[in-house]
Amino acid sequence: MKMTIPKSVELVDNELYFLDQTKLPTKIEVEKQNTIEDVWHSIKQLKVRGAPAIGIAGGYGLALSMKDFKNSSTQEFLTLLEKNGNYLDSARPTAVNLRWAIDRIINRAKNSGCSTTKELYGVVLKEAIGIHEEDKLICKQIGGHGQSLIKDGVGVLTHCNAGALAVSEFGTALAPMYVAHKKGIRFRVYADETRPLLQGARLTSFELHHAGIDVTLITDNMAAHIMSQGLIDVIIVGTDRVAANGDIANKIGTLGVAILAKYFNIPLYIACPSSTIDLATKTGKDIVIEERDGSEVYKFAGVLTAPESIKTRNPAFDVTPAELITGIITEKGILKPPFSEALKLF
Repeated sequence: MKMTIPKSVELVDNELYFLDQTKLPTKIEVEKQNTIEDVWHSIKQLKVRGAPAIGIAGGYGLALSMKDFKNSSTQEFLTLLEKNGNYLDSARPTAVNLRWAIDRIINRAKNSGCSTTKELYGVVLKEAIGIHEEDKLICKQIGGHGQSLIKDGVGVLTHCNAGALAVSEFGTALAPMYVAHKKGIRFRVYADETRPLLQGARLTSFELHHAGIDVTLITDNMAAHIMSQGLIDVIIVGTDRVAANGDIANKIGTLGVAILAKYFNIPLYIACPSSTIDLATKTGKDIVIEERDGSEVYKFAGVLTAPESIKTRNPAFDVTPAELITGIITEKGILKPPFSEALKLF
C-alpha cells in the first residue's frame, strides 16, 4: 500500500500542525503547535523548513498567537502582533519569506480599518490562510514554466530539498519534475545528499521516490564526477533569498554546484516564488548567513562522527553570484540575465 505523506504545514479547525521533518524518512510524526514558542522552536530546529514553508508556518503561528487577545484594545492587539512577529522572525535570518509573511499580516491588520480586536483577529487569520493558498497556486505555476527544461532522457541534478515538503503542493525546484512526470516525460534525477543534515537524502530522495520518479541519491562530493560523465543536462535548485542583482542564497553547497556547472557548461536554474525576491537587499554580500550549532557537523542522529571537542564551522547557506545562474523560474515565467533588470518586474 502506498504511504501517504502528511502536509508539511496544515491548519485544521484553527489548530496548527507541522510534519516533523527532522525525523524523516524513518518516522512520520505530525506535531500540534500549541504556542508561539512551539512554532519558533519548530522553525529553529528545522522541524518545518524551506523558505516558503517557514513563511507559511510563521504566518499561521503569528495569527494563532493572537486568538486569546480578542478582548483587548485594538492598539494593544496591534502592538502585541508586531512584538510576536519580531519574535518569530528571529528564529531564522536568511530566508526572506518568514519576514515577508509576518510583515504582510501586520500591514494588513494595521490598514484594515477594523474597530474591534475580534475583527482584527479575523483579518490576520484570513491573511495567513491566503498566503498558504496563494503559495499552492504559485508552486503549480513554477512547475508549469520550469517543465519546459525537462525533456525525455535528460538528467537533472538538485541540491537540498525544495519540494512538497519545503513548500506547498509540488514545491519550487521539484515542481518542474513533478509536472514533467505527470506528463509522462521520462527523465532521471540525481539528488545531492546535502550535508550536514542530509535534506537531499532524507527529504528529496524520499519524496521523489515515493512519487515514482527515477531518482538516484549521491553524496555531495560525487557531483563533479557525475557531471563529468555527461549524466547531468540541467540543474534546478531552490533559494531562500534573491538579491536585487540576481545573487541568491541557498543551502550550503549550492555555490560549489554552481561553480561545477560553469566548468562543465551545464545550465543552472533557480526556482522560487516572487516572495523570495528581496529587492531591498542589493547583492548577496548583504545577505545574513545563518551559522548553526557545530553539533550538526560533528554528530548525526546523536552519533559522534568526529571528536566532540573539535572546532567546527556550520554556515547553513552560501551565496551563488548571478553570473553563474542561467535563469530564475518564478510564477511569472523564467527570468533571464541581466537579472538586475528582470527582477524589476517584481
